[in-house]
Amino acid sequence: MDFTTILPIAIFGGITIAAWAIMSAFGGEDTRATERLEEFKNPLLRDKKNQKKGLAAAIDKAAPALSKALGNKSELEQNELQVRLANAGYNNPQAATLYLALKTLMLIGGASLGAAYGLTFYGLDQSGLTAIALAGGIAFYIPEIGLWWQVRTRKEAIFLSLPDVLDLLVVCVEAGLGLDAGMRRVSEELKDTAPEICDEIALCNLQLQMGRNRREVLHDLGVRTGVDDVRALVAILIQADRFGSSIAQALRVQSDSMRVKRRQIAEEKAQKTSVQMLFPMVIFIFPGIFVVLVGPAAIKMIDQMLNK
Repeated sequence: MDFTTILPIAIFGGITIAAWAIMSAFGGEDTRATERLEEFKNPLLRDKKNQKKGLAAAIDKAAPALSKALGNKSELEQNELQVRLANAGYNNPQAATLYLALKTLMLIGGASLGAAYGLTFYGLDQSGLTAIALAGGIAFYIPEIGLWWQVRTRKEAIFLSLPDVLDLLVVCVEAGLGLDAGMRRVSEELKDTAPEICDEIALCNLQLQMGRNRREVLHDLGVRTGVDDVRALVAILIQADRFGSSIAQALRVQSDSMRVKRRQIAEEKAQKTSVQMLFPMVIFIFPGIFVVLVGPAAIKMIDQMLNK
């Protein structure tokens, strides 16, 4: 059998294995009632209920080995990667390992697809090796692009929803609630409209309940979000807590300044619109107008020149 005959069979087998893995990961879960009945029948299952099954367990076992190829980094680089993952909303301690394992898998998968394409159409020459390297490089950087997009989208969502969160927090504090109780109330009330910032506030509440220092919790909030306005808010809250000043007044001032900043950003975008519309007009609209206005005169001039 030649390579062109083996390639469709290999592609079909890969698609079948991937479909089976997805179905086993998402379609074979039992309900909580069934799990409790099984635990009642067999008490040994109670010790294993926290263990992952199926594809998730296989990924957890394979992730450390796959991430070793990219895991030889300095402590500063590891901290930067963890901060980027936290900015994207991944606060799991194993997020960095899974991310590096995903990049390794994407590199292997992209190189395999590039090898299949290059060896099929070009053979084992420079063009085939170029296809392997190009496909592997593109697949390797796809997780980087996805992570960058998630960080950008999440930061923008937090920035846009933060003034509303601050207004509700001001109302809660002025109504007599403490800062911890106000944050808990805000995370419960706005979890549907602002899930990103509410998840971070809920994590802060959990850390405060576990006994962590408030200053450390607020500082970690600013680091996890990665938004400059949240960092400024955290600095104000830490300063107010240290010197005993009014937290409600500090929150109100910060909310007003953020709304002014949002208004300035909207005005800046409105001023840029006229300049940004110039290029589509020149490329798409002016050629059509030029043809309509100058076309008939040009046709008449050509006819007159031919008649002479």
